[in-house]
Amino acid sequence: MNAREIIIKDTHRGLWYEDGVLTRVLGAGRYQRPLRLPDWLTPFRRPRVEVVLVDMRARDLTIKGQEVLTADKVAIRVSILVQFAVVEPKAAMHAVASYEDRLYSDVQLAARRSLAAMSLEDILTNRHRLSEDILREVKETATGYGVAIARADVKDLVFPGNLQEIMNKVLAAERTSQAHLVEARTKAEVQRIDAATKAEGQRLQAQTEAEAEKLRAQGKAEAVLLAAQAETRALEERSKLAASYQTHPALLRLEELATLRELGQNANARLYLDFKALEDNGNGRSEG
Repeated sequence: MNAREIIIKDTHRGLWYEDGVLTRVLGAGRYQRPLRLPDWLTPFRRPRVEVVLVDMRARDLTIKGQEVLTADKVAIRVSILVQFAVVEPKAAMHAVASYEDRLYSDVQLAARRSLAAMSLEDILTNRHRLSEDILREVKETATGYGVAIARADVKDLVFPGNLQEIMNKVLAAERTSQAHLVEARTKAEVQRIDAATKAEGQRLQAQTEAEAEKLRAQGKAEAVLLAAQAETRALEERSKLAASYQTHPALLRLEELATLRELGQNANARLYLDFKALEDNGNGRSEG
C-alpha cells in the first residue's frame, strides 16, 4: 500500500477533509489521495487531503468512584458502566472536542443529580431506578454529539465503614427474620396439612362406617324379607296340604302310618296308644 492509498475497515468510517474542510464521509473501502504537486506549480496546486478515522464499534466506559450525597445526606461512592457506540461520525468529531470525555461528564452529572434525589433506602431497594434515571437523562443528550447509549448500569455502590457494618447487621437480622418467618409458615402449613389429613381420615372412616351400617341394614331387611317369603310359602304349602287331606282323608291316614313307621325304627321313641279310643272306634265300626 502506497502513501496515497487509504483503506477503511468496515468497523470504521473516514472523514475526508480537503484543506481542512470536511467534504464527505467515507464508508468501508479503498480510496486514493490526489497527487501532491510541488509548491512552485501553484496555479495547478491540488487541495491538501486529510482522512480522520472514527471507530464505530460498541465500547464500554466506566465512571469510577464518584462520591455523592444522597437525599438523606449519606455519602456513598458509585461506579457506573456505560455501553455506547458512535453512530454519527461527523457529529462525534465536530460537536464536541472529545465525545468520550463529554459522555463521561454527562453520566457523572446525571448520576449525581439522580442520587441527590434518592434516599439511602431507595438506593438499596431500587438500584434499577438509578440506572434508568441516568440512561433517560444522558441518552438524548448524547445523540447531539453522535453517540448512542445502549445501557448505563450501576456497577458498584460503596458505603461508609460504619454504615456498611450497620447494613450488614440489618441484612443479617432480615435474613434471620425471613428464616424464622419461613420456618413458622412451614410449621403452620405442616399443621394445616396434618389437620386436613386427619379430618379427611375421620370423614372417610365415618363414611365407611355409614356404608357398612347401610349394608348391614339392607342385609337384615333382605333376610327378614326372605324369611317372611319362606314362611308365606310354607303356609301356602300347609294350606294346600290341609285342603288335600280334607278332600282325601286317606292321605292323612297314610301320613300317620308313615310317621308311625319312622318312629318304630327309632329305639328311643315311645308310642302312647289310647286303647279306649281304639275300642270305641272299633265298636263303632262293628256297629256300623
